[in-house]
Amino acid sequence: MTALTASLKEKALSEGFSAVRVCGPEDIPKAAQRLQAYVDAGHHGQMGWMEQRMAWRGDPTALWPEARSVVMLAESYGPDHDPLAVLQQSDRGAISVYAQNKDYHDLLKKRLKRVGRWLVEQNAGAEIKVFVDTAPVMEKPLGQAAGLGWQGKHSNLVSRELGSWFFLGAIFTTLPLQRDAPEIDHCGSCQACLDVCPTDAFVAPYRLDARRCISYLTIEHSGPVDEDLRALLGNRIYGCDDCLAVCPWNKFAAIATEIGYHGRAELQARKLADLVQLDDAGFRTLFSKSPVKRIGRNRFVRNVLYAIGNSGDAGLIGAATALLADGDDVVQDAAAWAVSRLKGVSDGANQGIDDEQR
Repeated sequence: MTALTASLKEKALSEGFSAVRVCGPEDIPKAAQRLQAYVDAGHHGQMGWMEQRMAWRGDPTALWPEARSVVMLAESYGPDHDPLAVLQQSDRGAISVYAQNKDYHDLLKKRLKRVGRWLVEQNAGAEIKVFVDTAPVMEKPLGQAAGLGWQGKHSNLVSRELGSWFFLGAIFTTLPLQRDAPEIDHCGSCQACLDVCPTDAFVAPYRLDARRCISYLTIEHSGPVDEDLRALLGNRIYGCDDCLAVCPWNKFAAIATEIGYHGRAELQARKLADLVQLDDAGFRTLFSKSPVKRIGRNRFVRNVLYAIGNSGDAGLIGAATALLADGDDVVQDAAAWAVSRLKGVSDGANQGIDDEQR
């Protein structure tokens, strides 16, 4: 199995993966307990799927008892630009780096299947299952157990070779492959990711309360966002890269080689005034094959309206006012909030003009 494992890694790298390591399905014994504590604290918010099939999620041996090895693969999506620069352009929408082009689920799964088929061809009778973020599999603990990286204080996986910018995929197999040593924590005393969070979503190092996380609020959360959090969203309309972007280990990260991860011009720093006008058909056209499409037009426009309310640009009042009669109640609520915020800006500016005239 030593030779086969080495050949497997060569094959995975030749297919475009950035790193590949192997662990056993029983190598995350504390994962179930941590997951239970997370859910018990309510930190998962509306993500009810975390409570479902918890036994499988916390114990891969229960998910597929026949599995002997877990192959964990990393694929870099490192940006070719400063992902935080757009936050200074309040009239533009900030979309998380990973969602500025094609859906990683589609690209990653195709590559995983090619590697998996190759593995089966090398050993008759071998079986595999491939997973990309859509099954009850805890990729991050498995990634650390396999040695790909460690879960940083922002709870995401960090690699000394890839920084924070990489996706994870898993191949479960009945083959007893040679295993790699787990990675240890290299965060040290650094807490840059904790300090930069706009909403103070980290209740402690390594502990995230999703209910305050901007990625959760703009993607997973349905309904209106709490008013005390809306102003903190800034112009982030899908996801948030702040805690990833400031990680010092990103100095080792490389720009993604997969062209499908390079940001499309029409999704980078797009004007809020354009995005807020999207109807359902326009939304589906703009975000075809993008991860953004899964949240739907209404939730997306809700986010854009929050960004408009935070823009300080009274010239956007008309765009927000047009949605006060939108067919979706949550969009109406967001539009009313945006209009109220911008009228305050407009009234303040007019008061200043009156003062000057007096």
